This record gives sequence, structure tokens and C-alpha cells, in this order.
Amino acid sequence: MNSCGTEDAGALSLAQALIRCPSVTPVDAGALDVLQDALLGLGFGCHRLAFGGGDDGARVDNLYARLGSRGPNFCFAGHTDVVPPGDTAAWSVDPFSAAVIDGRLYGRGAADMKGAIACFVEAVRRLTGCGQRPPAGSISLLITGDEEGPAVNGTRPVLDWLAQRCERLDACLVGEPTNPQTIGDMIKIGRRGSLNARLTVHGIQGHAAYPQLADNPVRHLVRILAALDGEPLDQGTAAFQPSVLTITSVDVGNPAANVIPASARALFNIRYNDLHSAESLSAWLERHCQAEGCRYELSCETSGDPFLCRHEGLSRTVAAAVERVTNRRPDFSTSGGTSDGRFIKDYCPVIEFGLVGASAHKIDENVAVADLETLSRIYQAVLEDYFGLAR
Repeated sequence: MNSCGTEDAGALSLAQALIRCPSVTPVDAGALDVLQDALLGLGFGCHRLAFGGGDDGARVDNLYARLGSRGPNFCFAGHTDVVPPGDTAAWSVDPFSAAVIDGRLYGRGAADMKGAIACFVEAVRRLTGCGQRPPAGSISLLITGDEEGPAVNGTRPVLDWLAQRCERLDACLVGEPTNPQTIGDMIKIGRRGSLNARLTVHGIQGHAAYPQLADNPVRHLVRILAALDGEPLDQGTAAFQPSVLTITSVDVGNPAANVIPASARALFNIRYNDLHSAESLSAWLERHCQAEGCRYELSCETSGDPFLCRHEGLSRTVAAAVERVTNRRPDFSTSGGTSDGRFIKDYCPVIEFGLVGASAHKIDENVAVADLETLSRIYQAVLEDYFGLAR
């Protein structure tokens, strides 16, 4: 629809323009220029914010745009950076052509999450067009180019910049592709934490025929991993599924079958709920390593502890909008990976809802064109309800 209620290709056109920018992290490739031009046309004030470079990691371009100057400030958050397309020969189309085939939009970022960003803009265009009463507050967009990468020079420093300006966000909706199969399936009201660990066990190299003269690190590593993998962390909570440890790599780097190696390494990831913290899990890992009585090195990095949106008003607002547009009652969930919501939750209540994510990061990533229309209507309904505008 256009701002007067008739149908057009607003969200589709913008989504295609964004997809045609090959913005693989940390390269912007013009994606934020496309978005900024669309927002300037709606009256937004735009700030381009670049962070990083040199010792601070790759330079990343970000955008903060705001329509209005009063509170409350409702923020749409997302990212224009995408993961690499992989084997482009395996795609049915050029991954950055934004082709529409049989009612589906193909391209890297269609689902995650350039499609949703286009729907942000379309929802605002409809809400503010044709002399409609403006919201009694502000609408903003916080868009980063560093979500799929290290997430160091994106949302976090933008939030710090806002805090330095004493600019407040009162509520935030992140447009991650939250729906497993159909628009209206699921709203994310939080996320699990994620911890990555690297374990190196040191032994004494020797001949396989004389194991008594060596200290085989592989045996120590296997026993440690078996103990970690065999001990459930918890049974889950009311809002979170059980925490889980996943072994992702075991590496010895030893091509000789008759040589006991000097060291062995493993990588693993823990997705954890609010019964744990990065500190408590690091201590749990240390206890298991120490119990083996071997020489080892353990390093742990976390991309964020678990969080839960406890602002029931925001959850109800988004759920009601979804149900009104789709006639589906969405489930509240904390499943899946991490998102930049883990940073935003320290500033304001945050919730996530977007397109269907089944093809995200895959070959032939795609979304239904009709879903862009549906999501635009949902986002418009969220804004109407949040600002108390008569429908």
C-alpha cells in the first residue's frame, strides 16, 4: 500500500535496492546510503556514525535516524551487513541481484535482515502519509553494519554515542527473522547467552609403541570432553530451554599414526539460560579440567549473557499487532542465537520480530514478497498501538 492505503511495491523496492548492495561485513557497499535517502525523504534527521579502523578493528559505518524530537522514542533496530554468499555457483540467481521469482524475493540479506528494514521504512511512510496525525513522540532507526561480524564497532558504540547526547530510547523492536515457518509464529522476548571456549591439553610427545614413556594429551582431552558432554547443565526454566554445550572442533594436527602428539585442542560453545553467567560457566569448565589432573590452557569468550524482556506492555503491544494482522497468536520464545538485542536491553526494553528465517545464511536465501506486505502492516500496527493512534 502507499500512504493513502493503495497497494504499491514500497517495501519490495527498498528491499531490492538494499540487497543489490553487497554489504558483507564490514563493507557497507552503499547500503546505508540507500537507506538514508529513503529516510531523508520521510523527514528523518540522519547521523552517519563510523567506528573502528586501525587497532580498533575494521571501520564500520552505522546509521541513527530519528523522526520527531519528543518522547517517547520508539526505535527499530537492525543491520544492513550480511554474511558471505558462499558458493555463488550453487545459487539459482546472483545472490545480489534481488530477483523476484514466483512471488519470492531472492538474495543475500532478504531474510536477515534487509527485508525487515525495508518494512520499518514502509510502516513509517504509511503511518505519517496523507495528513495522518503524527505520533506524540519519536520514531528512530538504529542500523549497524557490524552485526554479523565481531559486533564491536556497531550497535554498542552507537548506544554509547546516544548516551553521551542524553538521547533516550524508550522501547526497541529488532527486526531479526524470528519466525520459523510463517509470519506470526514467534516473537523473541529474550536470548540465551553464548560462550565460546578453547581448550588445549599439553602432554609429552612419544612413540606409539611406548606409551608409558609419553603422556598422551588426546586421552586427557577425550575424558574431559566426555565429562563435559555427559553432564546436563540444567533442565531449563520457565522462559528458557535447557542450556547446552556443543563440541565444535577437536584438533591434534598429527599426520603420523605412530606418534603420540605433544598437545591436543578442542573448541566448544555453550548456549546458556539465566541460571548461569559467563563467570559461573568458566568456573565449571575449570573444575572439570582440573579434575583430569593434566596440564592445560583454557580460554573463554562470551558474546553476551542471557536476557529477558520483562516489559509486558511492549510484549503485549507487538503480540496484539501480529495477531490483528495475521490472525495468528505468536509464541514467546528465547530460542536461537544471539542478536544485538543483548546490547540494547541495557538501555530500554527490547523485543524481536521479523520475517521467516528458514533460509537465512543459506544458499538461495529468500522471502515471500507477500510477507513484506504483511510485516509492513504489522510494524505499522505496532506503532499505532504504541503511540495510541486511532486506526
